[in-house]
Amino acid sequence: MAVKLRLARHGRKSKPYYYIIATDSKSPRDGRFIERIGSYNPVTNPATIELDFDKALDWVTKGAQPTDTVKRILSYKGVLMKKHLLDGVRKGAFNEAEAEKRFTAWLEEKNSKITAKISDLSAKERAAAKAKLEAETKVKEERAQAIAKKYAAEAKEEAAEEEVAEETAEAQEEEAPVAEAAPEVEEVVEAPVAEEKTEEAPVEEDKKEE
Repeated sequence: MAVKLRLARHGRKSKPYYYIIATDSKSPRDGRFIERIGSYNPVTNPATIELDFDKALDWVTKGAQPTDTVKRILSYKGVLMKKHLLDGVRKGAFNEAEAEKRFTAWLEEKNSKITAKISDLSAKERAAAKAKLEAETKVKEERAQAIAKKYAAEAKEEAAEEEVAEETAEAQEEEAPVAEAAPEVEEVVEAPVAEEKTEEAPVEEDKKEE
């Protein structure tokens, strides 16, 4: 039975993730598999890879054929490098200690590159977030300035209208006819009428009786 190492798709349409499986080369994509040896999530940046190193190395050593994507994953995680070194040990090119030393050096270099890449991505993300924040702040400031200019123009127009209204009112007051002052009426003081003295005729005393 020919064994193939390939991906089995899972997840939603927009957010897929994959299992790395060992399966019969004649099995359908979503059919039964022999063993699951890891998972792969391409949505994250960098991609998230979980791999059982020993199982993957064992299958590759036994002759399992990986697909192109799985081959890149195995190379990235060092499985193919370790297989190459073990082949050198079997051929007598160097011993196991040397093979392990070389693999450790390769792994450290690989991890440093991965760390540098993650740091670079983080720096780029921070720079992008900063640029986005600055752009949003600039837009807000421009919007605030436009609103302030609008309010200032409206206030200026209102002040001009009030000034025109005041000038119009003053002009109307100046043009209004001045009411003529009522002539002063001299108060006539009536002089008291002198009472005519009526001289009463002297009453003749009754003649004394003779």
